[in-house]
Amino acid sequence: MLPPQSALIFTMVMMSAADQEMTDEELQAIGDMVAHLPIFDGFDPEHITQVSETCAQILETEDGLETGLGMIRQSLPDYLHETCYALACDITAADGSATQEELRFLEMLRHELDVDRLTAAAIERGARARYTRMGATEKNA
Repeated sequence: MLPPQSALIFTMVMMSAADQEMTDEELQAIGDMVAHLPIFDGFDPEHITQVSETCAQILETEDGLETGLGMIRQSLPDYLHETCYALACDITAADGSATQEELRFLEMLRHELDVDRLTAAAIERGARARYTRMGATEKNA
């Protein structure tokens, strides 16, 4: 098991890596969230790299994705499942686009954490609203 804050970072790293490309915007968003969100109070931001490297090592194993998702589920109390899903959505939205791989990971995470569809839709819409850029059209907002 991981400490809950590390499990949340695992989630963000796995989300960022889902499409095999960790963008600068996604990495910046992870750092910003760890530095500023209340859920990370008391977490030393210097440990992000260590947690990220551990996550990457797990993802490189044969069943790495399933192992990582299982570790996240086992490490988080139920009341943090929606928070975890919200952080993943924010990472997806951070670079302005969501790939099919990222959307698939979100679906897997939603099922693993038992986040219901209506709640997930609300969280997803909130992330989209927070990360909309100036000049975005309704189609790509």
